[in-house]
Amino acid sequence: MAVRKVPMRMCTACREMKPKIELIRVVKSAEGEISLDVTGKKNGRGAYICKNSECFKKAKKTDALSRAFETKVTEEIYNQLETELEKIEK
Repeated sequence: MAVRKVPMRMCTACREMKPKIELIRVVKSAEGEISLDVTGKKNGRGAYICKNSECFKKAKKTDALSRAFETKVTEEIYNQLETELEKIEK
């Protein structure tokens, strides 16, 4: 029986490689719309952030998502991310 390989992704804030399921995915669709992807299955370019408030704060401060997507990420997306993190950390 083959052992399944764990997909690894890099956090845009701390630049650490971690298993995909330990990260939150933010996706940019072909139309340029940016949204949270809690399922990890939406089509589009994904960027990942660790599920902790330190990485979120760093990503927001350095605007890491805007650089990853090469377009401006709105405050609304960061607010949605923060809400999602609060749910996870409880």
